[in-house]
Amino acid sequence: MAGWKMPVEVRREVLRLRARGLSYTQIMARVDVSLGWLSATLAPLGGVIRQDMLAPTGLRLSLAERVEIRVALERGWSYRRIGAELGRAASTVCREVAAGGGRAGYRPVAAHERAMAAARRPKPRKLADPRLCAAVSSRLEQLWSPQQIACWLRQHGDASLGSVSHETIYKSLYVQGRGELRRELARCLRTGRAARLQQGRLQRRGKIAGMVMISERPAEAADRAVPGHWEGDLIIGKNGKSQIATLVERSTRYVMLARIADSRAETVAAALARQIAVLPGHLRRSLTWDQGKEMSGHAAFTIATGIPVYFCDPHSPWQRGSNENTNGLLRQYFPKGTSLAGYTQDDLDAVAIQLNSRPRQTLSWQTPAERLRPMLVATTG
Repeated sequence: MAGWKMPVEVRREVLRLRARGLSYTQIMARVDVSLGWLSATLAPLGGVIRQDMLAPTGLRLSLAERVEIRVALERGWSYRRIGAELGRAASTVCREVAAGGGRAGYRPVAAHERAMAAARRPKPRKLADPRLCAAVSSRLEQLWSPQQIACWLRQHGDASLGSVSHETIYKSLYVQGRGELRRELARCLRTGRAARLQQGRLQRRGKIAGMVMISERPAEAADRAVPGHWEGDLIIGKNGKSQIATLVERSTRYVMLARIADSRAETVAAALARQIAVLPGHLRRSLTWDQGKEMSGHAAFTIATGIPVYFCDPHSPWQRGSNENTNGLLRQYFPKGTSLAGYTQDDLDAVAIQLNSRPRQTLSWQTPAERLRPMLVATTG
């Protein structure tokens, strides 16, 4: 097979099937290629398959069409008539002529060469700038997301650095051969993956006595207009033998973490009560939890704190979406498959401070700490 090159149409079919979500085995069953050639084709793409890789688009004007445009202009035809003759939109013809020097100065060969040069790949990349690349890399190492970095560059970065989109950052990490960002920085992403993958996971929980369901939670909690409504969960360490409790305030996304010695209901209830007791009364309105058995002591928690607990429907993690998102962020600090037993409460507080100091798109790029601060000042003022 040495020297064999995959035909263009075969490569397009492989990309088309992969873009539809088929596995390597399913693709090999449909296309006569080996696993080695399939891997060599797909692995460098990092899961990023552009539409223009699948088939010629037919959207670009040909040289022959540009010559026809020139002839029609000399005849005095309108853009609409030229477009109808070519089967193109009048706006396409108008933009083409304007870019090529106007009705009097349009030259088809020069216009075609310019268009081909503009379409040529690869293009100069923004992250090839060493200063911009260093600024992005340093914030990835601080566990900022690509979207947070892109927004910071637009709003607070040095104007001489310019800006870069979050998609460009992702592609520089995912697609082999781009190389501006070190590939190991992919580990700094929340998922830790070096390729785009789709995956889903359902949680299976037992029944808890005396549950009050989320449908009975006050409406003010649902619209996030009133602060003091919290979402909570446990993140679990290696072999299920260690755990950390996470609390997220719904309106500010402020995070609190609690060290849990074990997952017994009484241990969890006591730890959460200690953590939440530092809050002023107007920031202690409700707690939403999934149907994990660790919260079977919810009645004792409510008696100790005065905070009612509401439970999500089975297999409905989106009902506590802020907490699910935060748990994903926390896995950057506490990777799956590692023990959580060695972390002290001081360690957890330090992580919470970092997380509460990171700008969030959902907060108009403010930080959770900035959102919570006025509520605490109003209490003490």
